[in-house]
Amino acid sequence: MIHITSLDEGLELFKALGSDVRIQILNILLENDRMSMNQLATQLNLSNGALTGHIKKLEECGLISTSNESASHGNSKLCSVIQDKIVIEVEKPADLTNVFTTDIKVGQFSKYDICPTCGLANSTSVIGEIDDARYFSHPDRFNADIMWFTKGFVEYSFPNLVPSNNRITQISISFEISSEAPGVDNNWPSDISFYLNGTKLGMWTSPGDFGGDILGMFTPDWWPQNWNQYGLLKLLVINKHGTFIDGLQISDLTIADLNIKQGQPLDFRIAVDDDADHIGGVTLFGKTFGNYSQDIRVSLNYMPIE
Repeated sequence: MIHITSLDEGLELFKALGSDVRIQILNILLENDRMSMNQLATQLNLSNGALTGHIKKLEECGLISTSNESASHGNSKLCSVIQDKIVIEVEKPADLTNVFTTDIKVGQFSKYDICPTCGLANSTSVIGEIDDARYFSHPDRFNADIMWFTKGFVEYSFPNLVPSNNRITQISISFEISSEAPGVDNNWPSDISFYLNGTKLGMWTSPGDFGGDILGMFTPDWWPQNWNQYGLLKLLVINKHGTFIDGLQISDLTIADLNIKQGQPLDFRIAVDDDADHIGGVTLFGKTFGNYSQDIRVSLNYMPIE
């Protein structure tokens, strides 16, 4: 997901999308997952030189990625789309001087109650044993950069360091997430619910547990190819208008409904509930796994109490 917080910020992206040829390239790649430059040039009836300029523009904007793959006649450059959504905020942006931001590793949860399949791993190895929930209590979990379970929840305690005599006006939480299937399955829906301070914010259905022939951009080489490779970057926002994921409203719950107390931590829970229609698990990706080099990122916008 690309998150654009102002029209000026998105200018280069808009220019990249203002081309019929580049839109054709994106549509072809979405239909075929990955294609070589030669295949694209043939299908579009373009020279390799002309195609290279379009590919460079799309790559600079973060819409596609390219990689070299050895072929019988030398190296072949493969292209693939790496974004699933573009979220554009056209409302006047919040005052960025009044924001507290922090990153939390996926293993730094404060509470959990989960069911296998489950596990954790850091950038170099699996932590403990696969499908043994006891290792969710192991101290090594704090360094985990990927974590998965089938049912239950993990809960994080976010610091609330907003200055005194100020109130939180918006909470933004972004994270890379997918379902959890045995192995991988791109069509494996899971109803994932989000809670803040014990109040259910809403639910989002993950479409699958992604991997197979497409590897995560940051997933370590030692990680098995038939295990979770990457997720979708989601942006959860709670403000005065309601609760949103990627700009789409998932509930009417507003920031005022949360009764947030000055200086008290925010308890954020990610869960697959017992009564969910699709119990398909959760996988969370940190900096060294998946397609986005980030942990769970929390931003608290605030303003003085009047």
